[in-house]
Amino acid sequence: MPTRNTLTLGTDRALYVGEIPATGWHCHASPVLLMGLSGRFAVHWGPGRVETCHSALVDAGVEHLFDPCGEVVALVYLEPDSAQARGLRGLFGQEGGVVVDVAVPVGARSAMEGYLHHFDLPALLRCPLDSEVAPLDPRVVRSLHVLRHPQAGRVARGDLASGVQLSASRFNHLFRAEMGVSLRTYRVWSQVRLAMAGLAVSPRLTDAALHGEFSDSAHFSRMFRQTFGMTPSSVLKPLKKVTLLA
Repeated sequence: MPTRNTLTLGTDRALYVGEIPATGWHCHASPVLLMGLSGRFAVHWGPGRVETCHSALVDAGVEHLFDPCGEVVALVYLEPDSAQARGLRGLFGQEGGVVVDVAVPVGARSAMEGYLHHFDLPALLRCPLDSEVAPLDPRVVRSLHVLRHPQAGRVARGDLASGVQLSASRFNHLFRAEMGVSLRTYRVWSQVRLAMAGLAVSPRLTDAALHGEFSDSAHFSRMFRQTFGMTPSSVLKPLKKVTLLA
């Protein structure tokens, strides 16, 4: 079984492996693959929907509650603009926002650890990804670069829109159509990711909040809980290792 309580962050993907508490209701701007590495977990969504399973795919923007049931879990997040996330859109369109028991059974520790840390979705999933996905609109690509690499604080929506020669309303429409989530939702997601990346430099949550361009640690805590359904201290403080991929 992979080393517990580790966080790996790449440009368009993230992996958490370990134990976490049950979450509250939440939704985020990234599709996620949930895997129970030591047993079954429960996922709740929609009006009264609940499944106990070994794995589940949850689409971006789908409100859900995740109860690990005390098991060691792996959470694989894919940025919505990544080729792998876009390759899942057809499956989500056919099956809905949550698809259960989609991963292969957990096998040998070394093999599973390799699949997870290389984000090898084809090896992890029973179903194939759509390999023919349209390229992302270059105007959205440009705005994503600005959001992910802030140079001098928070960038206003109007500045993002004018930077690609669009009105604010037209830019919002284009962003949602291409990414599957609103600009506001993705902005919070991007800030939270930046904050977590800051943990590779300093384990202090206050420093992480500043790294993510949050006004203070209380603001970071509220947005983290809104995004993941947990307090940052409950999942980030127990981390044994944070790895940033080039």
